[in-house]
Amino acid sequence: MMFTLLAVLFGAVSPSFAEEAAPAAEAVTATAEAAAAAPVPDKGDTTWMMLSTLLVILMIVPGLSLFYGGLVRAKNMLSVLSQVFGIFALISILWVIYGYSLAFGDGGSMNWMIGDTAKLFLAGMTGDSTAATFTDGVVIPEFTFVAFQLTFAAITTALIIGGFAERIKFGSLMVFSALWFTFAYLPIAHMVWAAGGYLFEKGALDFAGGTVVHINAGIAALVGAIVIGKRIGYGKEPMAPHNLPMTMIGASLLWVGWFGFNAGSNLEATGGAALAFLNTIVATATAALSWMAAEKMWRGKTSMLGIASGAVAGLVAVTPAAGLVGPMGAIILGLIVGPVCLWAVTGLKKSLGYDDSLDVFGIHAVGGIIGAIGTGIFVSPALGGVGVKDYEMMHQVMTQATGVLITIVWSGVVAFVCFKLVDMVMGLRVSEEAEREGLDTATHGERAYNV
Repeated sequence: MMFTLLAVLFGAVSPSFAEEAAPAAEAVTATAEAAAAAPVPDKGDTTWMMLSTLLVILMIVPGLSLFYGGLVRAKNMLSVLSQVFGIFALISILWVIYGYSLAFGDGGSMNWMIGDTAKLFLAGMTGDSTAATFTDGVVIPEFTFVAFQLTFAAITTALIIGGFAERIKFGSLMVFSALWFTFAYLPIAHMVWAAGGYLFEKGALDFAGGTVVHINAGIAALVGAIVIGKRIGYGKEPMAPHNLPMTMIGASLLWVGWFGFNAGSNLEATGGAALAFLNTIVATATAALSWMAAEKMWRGKTSMLGIASGAVAGLVAVTPAAGLVGPMGAIILGLIVGPVCLWAVTGLKKSLGYDDSLDVFGIHAVGGIIGAIGTGIFVSPALGGVGVKDYEMMHQVMTQATGVLITIVWSGVVAFVCFKLVDMVMGLRVSEEAEREGLDTATHGERAYNV
C-alpha cells in the first residue's frame, strides 16, 4: 500500500493503476497478517507427541508380541510374533492411504459415522499442516497426529489375534485385519473421537480408547474364537504358557508404552498429561494387587501370570478415564477391574465354553466396559474428576453405556461378517496336521528354539 502511494506521488504509476493495485496489496497484507496470527506448534508439545508415538510402538513391537508370544505353546511362538509384526506393518500403510482420512475427515452427510476422502494418501498435507488439540489456539504438526493415531489403529487390530491364536492361517488373518480395520475400527474411531461423530456429539467420554480400542478388539476376538472354533485338544491336553518370563517382559513393555498411549492422548505436554501419567501408574498397580488378592483367596496361590494379567486389566480400565478422573478414582477402577477380569477369564469363560486363547475378551472387553462406565461416574468433580460441561452422573453413565453398546454390536457384526467372508474365500483355520505340528514350522518354516 505504501509503495503504491509513493509511486503515485512521484509519477512512477498512474492513479488508475494505483486504484487497481490497492485491493491486491490489501489482500497480500491481510494474508500476511493471517499467517502471522496462525498458531504455531510448540516444540515441547511436538516432542512429547513424537515420544508418545514411539512409546505406543514399543507397546506393539515388542511389547504385545512378547506378552502374547510367551502365553502360547513353544511351537507357536514365532507365529504370534509374525502376526503382530505383520499387522503393524499392514495397518501402518492402510492408515496413511485412507484410514486417517476416513477416521478424522469431515464426512458431510455421513459425518455421524465416517469421514471423507479429502486426505486420501495424506493429500495436501505438508510439514506446516497442523492439527488441533483440546486447547483453543494450541496445535501440533498434523504429521505427528497422523503417526500417533496410526499406532492406535495398529495395536487395536493386533490385539484381536489373542482370541484365536495357534490355529488361524496367516494370510487369512492379514485379509481379515484389513477388512475389520476398514469397516469396524475406522467408523468407531470416527464416531467417538471426530467432531460430528455420533458418540462424540452425544458427549461420550473416551480419553484414550476404552471403546475404540479395547471393547472394539475384545468383541472381535470373541467372535473370532467362536467362529474359528476351539483348539485341538482344548480342555483335554495341557496348553500352559511356554515362557512366562517372556510374558513378564512383554507386560512390562506394555506398561511403559501405555504412558504414551494414555498421557499422549492429552495431545499437549501439560498438567492433563501429568494426570493421565499418574493415573496410569496407580490404576495399574491397584489392579495387579486386587487380582493377586482375589487369586490368593480363590486358588490359595498368587501367580506371576496373575500379577501381569491384573496389571494389563488395570491399564485397560484406566484408558478411557486416564485424563478425566482423579487418582483416587483411578485406584477404585483398578480395585474393581482386577477380580472382575479374573472371574471373566476363569468362571465366565468356563461356563460359556469358548476358547479365547489369550483372554482378549475377558481382559480387554470386560475391562474396557468397566473403564468406560466408570469414567462416567468418576469424572464427577465431587469424586475428584475434572468434570464436563453440564455434568449429571446418571445422564453421563447412560451416554457411556450407549457408546459401549454401539461398539459391541458394531464390532461384533462386522467381525462376524468379515470372518465368514474370509472363510468362504480362503479358509480361516490351518489343517489339523499343521495345528498339531505348530504354526512356526507349518506356516513360517522356522523354530523359535533349536533345542
